[in-house]
Amino acid sequence: MSDQPIHIVGAGLAGSEAAWQAAEAGTQVVLHEMRPHKLTEAHLTGGFAELVCSNSFRSDDHEHNAVGLLHEELRRCGSLIMRLADAHKLPAGGALAVDRVGFSDAVTAAVRGHPNITVEFGEVAGLPPPDWTNVIIATGPLTSRPLAEAIQGLTGEAELAFFDAIAPIVHGESIDMDIAWKQSRYDKVGPGGTGQDYLNCPLDETQYNRFVDALLAGEKHVYHQWENVPYFDGCLPVEVMAERGRETLRYGPLKPVGLTNPRNPTVKPYAVVQLRQDNALGTLWNMVGFQTKLKYRGQAEIFRLIPGLEHAQFARLGGLHHNTFLNSPKVLDRQLRLKAEPRLRFAGQITGVEGYVESTAIGLVAGRMAAAEARGERLEAPGPTTALGGLFDHILGGHLAAEGEPGPRSFQPMNVNFGLLPPVTVKKPEGLVGRWKATEKTLAKRKAMSDRALADIAAWA
Repeated sequence: MSDQPIHIVGAGLAGSEAAWQAAEAGTQVVLHEMRPHKLTEAHLTGGFAELVCSNSFRSDDHEHNAVGLLHEELRRCGSLIMRLADAHKLPAGGALAVDRVGFSDAVTAAVRGHPNITVEFGEVAGLPPPDWTNVIIATGPLTSRPLAEAIQGLTGEAELAFFDAIAPIVHGESIDMDIAWKQSRYDKVGPGGTGQDYLNCPLDETQYNRFVDALLAGEKHVYHQWENVPYFDGCLPVEVMAERGRETLRYGPLKPVGLTNPRNPTVKPYAVVQLRQDNALGTLWNMVGFQTKLKYRGQAEIFRLIPGLEHAQFARLGGLHHNTFLNSPKVLDRQLRLKAEPRLRFAGQITGVEGYVESTAIGLVAGRMAAAEARGERLEAPGPTTALGGLFDHILGGHLAAEGEPGPRSFQPMNVNFGLLPPVTVKKPEGLVGRWKATEKTLAKRKAMSDRALADIAAWA
């Protein structure tokens, strides 16, 4: 075992997970965090693993959803983040949502209490010192400018960036429950849920069109030239979706399917706005899919056009923050190390994954790889049939050009999905009379892929 500690820069989801994995493997870890001495544009506290956008880890269905499968693989790998997310879960239908304050406090306490982890507060402004021989940089999409510029100097690559938009949070007591009702889509019961885990605000056609008109006319943030970069399609601002077509929202976050208004069960709403519980007390509710770049002074007025939110009081309005990520297929090796300076390993969103769970996953892999290196060993990534392995392969080569193409394709962040895993062949169930429905066949394939992944992750875990 090397007598040099592993230095980890950043105590977000990826950094906290990496520190935990390395420490559990017996290595000494020094975790560096610049907050609360220096905050980012999105963080509000100095807590570890602070969730700055939604409080949802998304679907927890490990049999038919790739995110849920990644949840389960992380649990079987001893993930600190997943263990504490489960301990602080809130009702959220089929999703795993957490009390963000309780969750962050628990992660902070666990990491700071580990005997192999030392925490040092203060910014790492520039490249880590040369005597740090085993480093994980897990500074996320809000990497401080001095460090980002130093990394860019090593890679020779132009900085790649996009925007994430943050959804508003509403005080529950200001929501009109004579209009809104509680129901999960299709009455689905998830972890800690009851099937009535969302608040639903119905809009008729006139109300919907008035709302879309207001979104389109609302004053938006004006970018500087250097900020004019593409959005991540999985996290589009609500007004950008409206700009793509008047009906886009009705087929996106405002889709009315799987919901029945108990006050008018025979009339299907034209659109439905959903709010998800954001804290354990049930006093705060997150507007699902309502990431926005609208300026603050117009947000409340526009969102109060939604029935049930006419008198809404906002604990947090929506906002924007600037994200930075590496062109990982070109600049990182299969150990997540920078080719130009292999003592530097990267983890989390800065590698080009998108999402809380995905960031945690790459943090877990990076922490284990760094610990193996400290032992003089080499740990390979999980196999490609697993969600962990499929995600890893995406950032380390999923966007390289096909043979004969001039240069690499554009590399963009990615959520985990079944498209990252090798396909499977499933047989039509015995005794099934008639056509096997496409949706049923898709579910069977996903179940088979999940079963294979969980079997294959066992040895690596």
